[in-house]
Amino acid sequence: MNVMHKAEDGIPAYLADMRADLEAGLVPLRIFNDNELHEIELRRIFLRSWVFIAHESEVPNIGDFVTRTIGEDPYVCVRDENGDVRVLLNSCRHRGAHFCRVDMGNTLTFTCPYHGWAYKTTGELDGVPAPRQGYRGLNLEEWGLFQAPHVTNYRGLIFANLDPDAIPFDEYVGDYKWYLDCNFGLTAGGMEVLGEPHRWVVDANWKQGSENFCGDSSHTQTTHKSVLEAGLTPAAAAGAPGKIHGLHISCNGYALSVRQEEGHTEYWGYPEEVYRLFNTGGLSEAQVELAKQSLVHNGTLFPNFSFLHMSVTDTQERPLAGFLTVRTWQPKGPGKTEIWNWILAPKEASDEYKRRAYQVGMSSFGPSGSFEQDDVALWPGVARSASMEFIQRNNIKANYQMGLGPMSDVFPIEDWAGPGVAIPSSAGESGLRTFYTTWFDRLTSTSRPAGQKIKGELR
Repeated sequence: MNVMHKAEDGIPAYLADMRADLEAGLVPLRIFNDNELHEIELRRIFLRSWVFIAHESEVPNIGDFVTRTIGEDPYVCVRDENGDVRVLLNSCRHRGAHFCRVDMGNTLTFTCPYHGWAYKTTGELDGVPAPRQGYRGLNLEEWGLFQAPHVTNYRGLIFANLDPDAIPFDEYVGDYKWYLDCNFGLTAGGMEVLGEPHRWVVDANWKQGSENFCGDSSHTQTTHKSVLEAGLTPAAAAGAPGKIHGLHISCNGYALSVRQEEGHTEYWGYPEEVYRLFNTGGLSEAQVELAKQSLVHNGTLFPNFSFLHMSVTDTQERPLAGFLTVRTWQPKGPGKTEIWNWILAPKEASDEYKRRAYQVGMSSFGPSGSFEQDDVALWPGVARSASMEFIQRNNIKANYQMGLGPMSDVFPIEDWAGPGVAIPSSAGESGLRTFYTTWFDRLTSTSRPAGQKIKGELR
């Protein structure tokens, strides 16, 4: 069956039955490597969503900046001369060259290396070469840098949205914030980034990583078998059947997975010197209890911001250490993703513990980490299959039916203390189905008026 033509609503024709497919637990395999779909995603998802940019601890001082991306476009996140955080499009208004060509730093002004146009950290044009000879009629106020119209700081996490009509971040996140607070609001000082983010490129689609962190509990016993055999993490934390109480939670169109073990009360395996600092961030009793009893939390805030809270070790001779990692799955084309990975620890923790948290975080989920190598060795096969002629012409579907309807005898917890729907099982893919339901809804939404200019500096 040839499905190369477009559907009338602007999405590829092979997605015409996507809603019915999702109800049946099916996802067209082609979505993991499709040029046409990728272009639509960049416009309808990344230009309209709240996207993670940086952590406030990366730009603590006036003039501090880091370079980041939204979709495939480059931006500069800077703390301006007034102390506010701005997200500036990395494109000089003169010829469009990148005015910032380094990953991070501190500056009073950004001066484009092409023709010397200079900008304040607020994005305003500050000066041009030969103003009297060549630019006597130039209005500097009209030629400031383009910038995101919406930027917000949630518990140290900086998000930006390019849509002038975007709903507020609090509304975008909704009740899912309850679970984010459990991970990022443990202490009065919150979490802070340790070191610089590491990044690496994988021949995979950005959705593969985002879905994985929504609760792909079934892959840990096979994909990460070597980590278990090496004793680098408890079997229960990896989802060993019979040793764990697993939860798959869907809330406000987002998902996360929780793993708990009976009698465990040490907050993801943090030592007492660290978890005695907790409970000072204003969490509710129910949130504290969930955090206290947890071995693992992993989730994704759509589209591409994921977090993981757990404990591991880098050698059997040293004890487990808890850490929090956040990451973004940056699209670099339909079949290529750049992974950005940050390691965090409680701000009030000792420097010694922060060093240990960084060590175990990088040894497990860094570019050559024990867990990370397993995933990135397998994901490229999915993107490769998605590009196969047979797969595309016959619209082959991937199976996301685990735990769906009669596939399982497990039902949602009726008196669940938190928001959303919690399913007490690790043998399910409800979180992944939630991710693709949100993805399809955002992909097919046409709520923004066509051709409307973006407010603020963006046009």
